Amino acid sequence: MQILTPHVYWAQRHGEIYLRVELSDAKNLNISLQENNTLQFRAQGHGAKGDNEYEFSLSFLEPVRPEIDHKSTQRQVDIKIKKQEERWWDRLTLQEKKPVFLAPDFDRWLDESDAEMELQAKEEKRLNKISVESRVRKDPYIGLKKGYLFVYNLVQFLGFSWIFVNMTVRLFILGQDSFYDTFHTMADMMYFCQMMAVLEVINPLLGLVKTGFIPAMIQVAGRNVILFVIFGTVEEMQNKPVVFFVFYLWSTIELFRYPFYMLACMGTEWKLLTWLRYSLWIPLYPLGVIAEAVAVIQSLPIFDETRLFSIPLPSVLGHSLSFSYILQLYLVIMFLGLFFNFQHLYKQRKRRFRSRKRKVH
Repeated sequence: MQILTPHVYWAQRHGEIYLRVELSDAKNLNISLQENNTLQFRAQGHGAKGDNEYEFSLSFLEPVRPEIDHKSTQRQVDIKIKKQEERWWDRLTLQEKKPVFLAPDFDRWLDESDAEMELQAKEEKRLNKISVESRVRKDPYIGLKKGYLFVYNLVQFLGFSWIFVNMTVRLFILGQDSFYDTFHTMADMMYFCQMMAVLEVINPLLGLVKTGFIPAMIQVAGRNVILFVIFGTVEEMQNKPVVFFVFYLWSTIELFRYPFYMLACMGTEWKLLTWLRYSLWIPLYPLGVIAEAVAVIQSLPIFDETRLFSIPLPSVLGHSLSFSYILQLYLVIMFLGLFFNFQHLYKQRKRRFRSRKRKVH
């Protein structure tokens, strides 16, 4: 193969030298800086004379740093070299006569005045950033807040994991028989987890998390009505299979939500966990609301019969108003809440994955 010289284009800034070598599909790159401040370049590739071995050397006007950044693409080889001192050079090479293979890179070329303006703009941007950061007060309690959120999410994860694992094991061992005593075996832990979940309504009010207050309140209040009012006070409901499906769907959703928030407290992310956290709710959340609605519907005749929580009325209007009417109104509110929360969660998912795509690009 002939040893030829490629076309080289150059430009400079106060602190850097940019070289663009017209050599496509370059391989066996050998770029080094000699002790005499001379750049040596050798590579094989497709240049002006076809596929050959190409090389050149440039003795710089002033000293440069030994670190050389280079990137090879299908069309060219880009080289960036930092000057030893940040100052403008009158020319690139030590010899006054420009090598025949060297030409200005007009795509990146700036005059000294233009380069000074660019340098000044970068410096102003850096100073403005420092000024903004200095004005923003750092929260002295950030570590304490993250620690509290991590512990809360860990406790909730352990609680719902205990429920999920126990229900799964009992299902495999007892089959459908496990449906009928779910409440008596899991209620205490579910009571604990749902009472702890009230903190999810308080945390956004205190500014500890960015989650909206209303979506959190809808979910926590809705679950607590089902757990404490429908299941907790009506013994006839506690042996029904619907309890199993409500508890199982709740715990399945939380099995991925709380670990996601735990990792977020540590600034860590697992892609699979992120996808599960923002995707599993699509089938599970509506199924959970349907299971809750079935529980409410099954409890209506029981409240009518027992008159539990009935509201006394004046004798003109009747003896009392059955609590079942309030539950029927609650059913309507429940599905309105489903629509509101579904819309909120969908926006969260869309925003999350859109931001991830931007980072990738």
